[in-house]
Amino acid sequence: MAHQDETDSTLAERQARRAALAPGAQVGIDEAMVYRMVHSFYTRIRADAVLGPIFNEAIQDRWDTHLANMVDFWSSVVLMTGRYSGRPMAAHLLLDSKRGERGMPRLDQPHFDRWLELFRATAAEVCPPQAAALFVSRAEKIAQSFVLGLRFQRGEQPDWLGPAKSEPPQS
Repeated sequence: MAHQDETDSTLAERQARRAALAPGAQVGIDEAMVYRMVHSFYTRIRADAVLGPIFNEAIQDRWDTHLANMVDFWSSVVLMTGRYSGRPMAAHLLLDSKRGERGMPRLDQPHFDRWLELFRATAAEVCPPQAAALFVSRAEKIAQSFVLGLRFQRGEQPDWLGPAKSEPPQS
């Protein structure tokens, strides 16, 4: 049984402290801006010649659910709401694997470069400069993490490691 005394904070108090410390709150991001950012961005994604077919095939008729999840994800990223509890890397690994099994191009840097291009354009359109910069900074880190994770899962050596310097010991 959990112990609680007068020094323990309530959920509402913890949420208020988290919101005050959230990087998005510091630059004027609120839930309405997160919603506009996500919905505007995925409108671009769906219409994009490169990414639209990938997303539309993966999401199919579940766009409402996906958009709600992405609002929760970005709210958690920039406002520290903690609403998102999914596993985005696992979803991307599964998508990448299925594409590879069907002989389709695997997800890689060019896909994420295009994703970032659309994300940056959306942030510049929807958000004031400081808010846009925060969204973009987080998106760049997420994209880099996904590319590295996908390549690692496929057994590929990251570019930044460079070539092996020596041969393994012979037995």
